[in-house]
Amino acid sequence: MAGVAGLPLAWGASRWLAQGAVAAELDYDGTPVPVASDGLQRLKDGNARYVAGELTAFDDLATDREATAGGQSPFAIIVSCADSRVPPELIFDETVGELFVVRTAGQVIDEAARSSIIFGVEVLRAPLIVVMGHSGCGAVAAAIAALDGEPIPGFAYRFAEAIAPAVQEVRGDEGDLLDNAIRANVTLGVEQLSTAEPDLAPVIADGAVTIVGAYYDLASGE
Repeated sequence: MAGVAGLPLAWGASRWLAQGAVAAELDYDGTPVPVASDGLQRLKDGNARYVAGELTAFDDLATDREATAGGQSPFAIIVSCADSRVPPELIFDETVGELFVVRTAGQVIDEAARSSIIFGVEVLRAPLIVVMGHSGCGAVAAAIAALDGEPIPGFAYRFAEAIAPAVQEVRGDEGDLLDNAIRANVTLGVEQLSTAEPDLAPVIADGAVTIVGAYYDLASGE
């Protein structure tokens, strides 16, 4: 695993994506999304309400569900860990139809996750991508254990393999290895998406799509 450099970044467009784009354009034109900077501030404000225990987004879920049944225009793509304690809609106080969420253990960006993110950018036109790790991540802990030669469950191997470069990046740094590796893994995810050719790299480079990293603390909710 010492030589693992992450998963391949190439991705090919498919026929269903091109066909779906037509319908998605109509939904998007009818429901404009905020620009990335406004969307990021909206997420920060929503998280502040979550931390304070003052959620507002779920007051009328039946109406929201009905309003979004015919289409979606999410303003942000959230790439987060599958951990049950990290639910993006709650953390950011956003109702149905507002966030396009892609979740894997350790927010590992495999081919399925990458393709989902590209769908969110190309078809749904979300202008903001947030790659979010969290404290105490078990997938990152598994990567550390694997690199230390400790046995790990078979299901964890592929996650550990993908996260290994982040662990190696911070070995020897001051501070807690696990926490440092969790943060480095967020940076790794941002870099993987920022350089993903031919789909994401150009739109991120020219500013059409903004990508940021985030760290979620399980205890505080921040």
